[in-house]
Amino acid sequence: MSNHHDDDDFAPTMTAGYKPGEKKSVNELQNLDAHDESLVRWKQSLGISSSGVSKLDDPNNVAVLQLALEVAGRPDVILDLTKSETELKNHSFTIKEGVEYRLKVLFRVQHEVVSGLKYMQVVKRKGIRVDKSEEMIGSYAAQATPYEKKFLSEEAPSGMLARGHYEATSKFVDDDGTVHKQWSWSFDIKKDW
Repeated sequence: MSNHHDDDDFAPTMTAGYKPGEKKSVNELQNLDAHDESLVRWKQSLGISSSGVSKLDDPNNVAVLQLALEVAGRPDVILDLTKSETELKNHSFTIKEGVEYRLKVLFRVQHEVVSGLKYMQVVKRKGIRVDKSEEMIGSYAAQATPYEKKFLSEEAPSGMLARGHYEATSKFVDDDGTVHKQWSWSFDIKKDW
């Protein structure tokens, strides 16, 4: 039963009239309009090239490396997403109530272009969903250096009722419905750090 609710929690919002394009490999994109010099230069500026960037030991197209909580005047709170699911689930951190923060993610695209990558998160307190967010990250070509995406600033809830322990489930999914990373983690909202 809880699995059905989890599926409902992660149902992506649909944009009316938007239809994801046909999936094409890097080689197919590279060969499209190969005779048009300006389009070839434009594709190269986007990082679309036939040279592979993949790590041979990692079959995943998108490697999500870390999620960080950025608060002005404090060191980032970093969640290392290369750790095991068990380690991530057991890792908890504290957020001061009412503080303004933003999330940022570090990820690498390794093999093919990823289209419409988005971050989705469901937060529950005592088993009841209290927040659901969905953030479009975008479309990216494969490259050796990681990409960093910063989300919009948010304010942590405050007050006696907001303080407590929260469980979160997050995932990265693309337009094709491919889940690149999904994990559970937790945090506490307290009066002070």
